[in-house]
Amino acid sequence: MPQLLVRKLDENVVKKLKQLAGQHGVSMEEEHRRILREALLGPGGGRQSFRDFLLSMPDVGEDADFQRAPQIPRPVEL
Repeated sequence: MPQLLVRKLDENVVKKLKQLAGQHGVSMEEEHRRILREALLGPGGGRQSFRDFLLSMPDVGEDADFQRAPQIPRPVEL
């Protein structure tokens, strides 16, 4: 995968990048990738993260709707 080295950044930019990375729970490098991806490819960068996909699902039903029925044990031969 290609790499990009950015030199001579303003210290305030680096501080803000570090702050945003901390807020999002990612490294500064990952935050930098996210910012570039969104700026150049638009929101989502053409690809949605699994976390964002799960958060986009509608809040329908009750937790009990998704409970599994008890499993009946069966003998297993080894």
